[in-house]
Amino acid sequence: MPEEFNRGPAKEPSPPVRGPADERFVGGRDLTRWTTPQGKLLARWMDRISSMLGPHAALILTLAVGAMVAVLLTVASTEIYEAVTEGDGVAELDRPALDAAESLRSPWLNTAVTAFTNIGGPIGMPILAVLVLVILTFRRRSWTPAIVMITAAGGSLLMTVVAKQFIGRARPALADAVPPFESSASFPSGHSLNAVVIAGVVAYLLMLRQTRRRSRFLTGGAAVLFALTMGLSRVYLGHHWFTDVLVAWTLGVAWLALVITAHRLYLTVWYRREGPVHTHRGSPPAEH
Repeated sequence: MPEEFNRGPAKEPSPPVRGPADERFVGGRDLTRWTTPQGKLLARWMDRISSMLGPHAALILTLAVGAMVAVLLTVASTEIYEAVTEGDGVAELDRPALDAAESLRSPWLNTAVTAFTNIGGPIGMPILAVLVLVILTFRRRSWTPAIVMITAAGGSLLMTVVAKQFIGRARPALADAVPPFESSASFPSGHSLNAVVIAGVVAYLLMLRQTRRRSRFLTGGAAVLFALTMGLSRVYLGHHWFTDVLVAWTLGVAWLALVITAHRLYLTVWYRREGPVHTHRGSPPAEH
């Protein structure tokens, strides 16, 4: 018989195995390339730690150090906040912002905003974070998304608790708020801080695998819109002062930057050690 009849059915080529090397680029930017002396120094330190402990352990250690830095930033922010409020500064925006929010209220809008703000609460946000964590971990067959997400959420919670204990600021009067009322300290807004961090991390992890510019734009835009509206919803409901939200946004962005930097260091070490052998994407993805 002709040879081609003895070969059996043709097998489809197996899809390439996707791993950290597939996450090197966001658009045309190589996340494993460091151009500043500080970045190169961090990459060398991460490489040494990884050679002793392994990449994942090095990532966890780096995030732990980042969390301590974030807590120090939180303590510093409380000192700055107290200095500003003593001189009236930004705090002069609080009363006008609350008055403007009260002028916009209506029964149906109060109900809608309350439902939305519950997404960022102590029940809604953990459920959302765990759902995304499970999906990304199983789809990518990697513990990295879980490590990044858990650490980011834990650091956000720690920063909120520390700041609330240091300041102990009272929330707006109950007469100015929409029920259900909250009793914890007002500064900073935990909903706002968590929204920035969780939405930011989710957007970052998604954009690592998105090759289309439009997809990345929509993902990043959705995260920014979610964080902004979550913070504004707290002022609208009279559950926080505007400066509580403003500082929470600032702390959230700082902590998010630390988390992303730690993950970039992990990608750098992984690619330098394994990437040239295992990667199938040697150049930035094409823009569409």
